[in-house]
Amino acid sequence: MHCRPQCGACCIALSITTPMPGMPNGKPAGVACLHLTPDRRCAIHGRPERPACCAGLQPSLEMCGETPADAIAYLAELERLTRP
Repeated sequence: MHCRPQCGACCIALSITTPMPGMPNGKPAGVACLHLTPDRRCAIHGRPERPACCAGLQPSLEMCGETPADAIAYLAELERLTRP
């Protein structure tokens, strides 16, 4: 499955605890990543500085749902359930 155009839910809903360019402390859940482009694509996709947690996340029907709002809701719940 490929990412849905104009979505970017994973770049907003999930927290990132590892440093990345421009975000040395990672990013909190619910905050758009600095590398999310205006068309909601990852500007560092495929580059070595992209966090491993991002590179390992693959889109799926369960995660992405039917709309970007579905994806945000699913990922926000996943974030809540896995919070330390």
